[in-house]
Amino acid sequence: MKTLLRTVLVLFSILVAVPAGADDTMTIAYLELTGDPRYRDKAVEARYLGQPWGRPFAGADAARRESKFVGSAIGVDFQLERIEGKDAAELIEGIKSLPGPPVSFVLADLPAQVLSQVAEGLSDLPLLVLNVSAPDDTLRQASCQANLLHVFPSYAMLADGLAQFLVSQKWREVLVLEGPLETDRQLVRAFERSAKRYGLEITEKRGFLLGSDPRKREQNNLALLTRGDYDVVFVADTEGEFARALPYRTLQPRPVVGTEGLAPLAWHWAWERHGAPQLNNRFRKRAKRGQTGYDWAAWMAYKAVVEATLRAGTTDFAAVSAYLRGQDIVLDGFKGNRLSFRPWSNQLRQPILLGTHNWVIDRAPIQGFLHASNNLDTLGYDQRETLCEQ
Repeated sequence: MKTLLRTVLVLFSILVAVPAGADDTMTIAYLELTGDPRYRDKAVEARYLGQPWGRPFAGADAARRESKFVGSAIGVDFQLERIEGKDAAELIEGIKSLPGPPVSFVLADLPAQVLSQVAEGLSDLPLLVLNVSAPDDTLRQASCQANLLHVFPSYAMLADGLAQFLVSQKWREVLVLEGPLETDRQLVRAFERSAKRYGLEITEKRGFLLGSDPRKREQNNLALLTRGDYDVVFVADTEGEFARALPYRTLQPRPVVGTEGLAPLAWHWAWERHGAPQLNNRFRKRAKRGQTGYDWAAWMAYKAVVEATLRAGTTDFAAVSAYLRGQDIVLDGFKGNRLSFRPWSNQLRQPILLGTHNWVIDRAPIQGFLHASNNLDTLGYDQRETLCEQ
């Protein structure tokens, strides 16, 4: 009976939230890069932990389908327009040349550099870009832009969630293995910041290379790389190929975390709380695969725009964007906390799931890690640490 009553109240609130009137159409654009290397076949098929298993457009499309009832109730036809381009210029032109009313909200599945160029190129328009796949900290810090919101968590948030878990387990001495890519270095920088923040000790940092060249044994031999005394190994391998061979092959019998073993994630297909199984099942039914953090971020971005439109009571860009970025909005990401955007960095506050290949071990913020105003702000750059000047 209580469940039925709550359902009735929710439906009633939807029906009365927006005054009756003529139907409006709101087109939400979705941008993706032609030949994006993050979605190369080999990586997608390998199902690396923490990496995309397919284009996250599937998440946005799932949200579009789920939003049909809300749209019909409030007289708004929510549409999703997919635009692909080979570079930032082509994507910007794709937005500007869309027929019909101007687009006000854009979901962007783009690498950091292209994303930054697109946001800058659209900055003269009444429009918000929502980042659904780029974790780079600089986008939230020195290179932040006023028209760019981040739904996908940053490297700093992911690293802080993992560091909290290590502290809770009393695994305080960490061996760091760093790959050769710039994205690997970004991961390590984020973890080094988190280690300092939460009192972890990095016993040593060693670079690795994929391969078996005997002349580079110090960088490709797992026994040599993992010699020494420590509690846990943190591996930064955004390619994924090296890291997947590391668990159970360290010289000392120690757990592996980072991009393999136990990873900090925006979402996991095995998450079982707060209504997550229903969301995962709906996604799997249509996409024919498990839902990753990239899919969740695209789903969440679309749902956030719909929720802001519902609560603002209009499709007017100024009103919807103000509500979306305000602190009164209540976004349900099926992760157990009320989500909202940080005004100092435009980053969506959210829990971080700590998962293996087939299970979620814990959720950060870990119990006992507290913040003066919002415990979710223990994850990532806090207001006093921000370099963002919008």
